Amino acid sequence: MGQVLATVQEKFHGKQWKEKQIRKITDKVYDRIRADCGGDGINFEYLYIAVLCVYNDINKRLPGPHNDPPTKDQLKAMMEEYDLNLDGLLDREEFAEFIRKLTADAVTAISRNLVIALIVAPTVALLTKRATEGVPGVGKVVHKVPNSVYASIVTLGVVLVQKSCEGYE
Repeated sequence: MGQVLATVQEKFHGKQWKEKQIRKITDKVYDRIRADCGGDGINFEYLYIAVLCVYNDINKRLPGPHNDPPTKDQLKAMMEEYDLNLDGLLDREEFAEFIRKLTADAVTAISRNLVIALIVAPTVALLTKRATEGVPGVGKVVHKVPNSVYASIVTLGVVLVQKSCEGYE
């Protein structure tokens, strides 16, 4: 039971958990691409493939809407900024900083969706439950439903609405 609570606590530490997930993804992709590239770092052609892999993993592992990777032109400009030793290659740390900057918007969107789903929706659910208890006919049914069940149902509804809206963004 202690391990489960530690895992849950780690996942809800927010920024540290997301940073750790991004770093795991970054290291895995860097190792895979560098093995294909065969050099001391990643050049631009392989960088584009690496960014596609990172975004694919982010879209699989982290909750939230689908995140599209940047264009090649955007990547070229960013690579020049993050290639600190000006050798045309990104080493592991340069690549990690590059990806951290590149995915900052995606991580912010994921954070916003988690806050809505885990904090705002249950709070609104409990407030609306109190408000609907005075409505004739509906109030008796709502009053009999336990708070936890009512909050879960409304939160599930909010999550479903978020999922359905992802296709329209």
